Amino acid sequence: MKRTFKGSCHCGRVRLEADIDLDDGSFKCNCSSCTKNRLWLAPVKPQDFGLISGEDALTEYESTRTLQYFCRFCGVRLYGLAKDEAADVAFRNVSLGCLDDVDPAELAIMPVQYLDGRNDDWGSAPAEHRHL
Repeated sequence: MKRTFKGSCHCGRVRLEADIDLDDGSFKCNCSSCTKNRLWLAPVKPQDFGLISGEDALTEYESTRTLQYFCRFCGVRLYGLAKDEAADVAFRNVSLGCLDDVDPAELAIMPVQYLDGRNDDWGSAPAEHRHL
């Protein structure tokens, strides 16, 4: 069931909310950016995402497939913009680590899909993903 979660960066300047169905799952990618940031992400449709405050505190980084948004004060990545070219739908990738009101027990049973971004094979899981 979809629920509204609130999230923030470490310093609290940037706050967001997102409607997420934890049963729909999440993903972890082995591309260099996701690996270095140890990101665990949930896709969110544009209409299910909103910035509550701190837009002026955001800075962005553009990678090959996403535009990533960070708090320029504490450095936490809150979300990214990605485009699913097959479906022609833009969506946000919200960092589950930024959610302030999610129960860790719910995250522990949340389905996770692993993506082989390092080899640009987005439809397959990497051979090794335990470190992600």
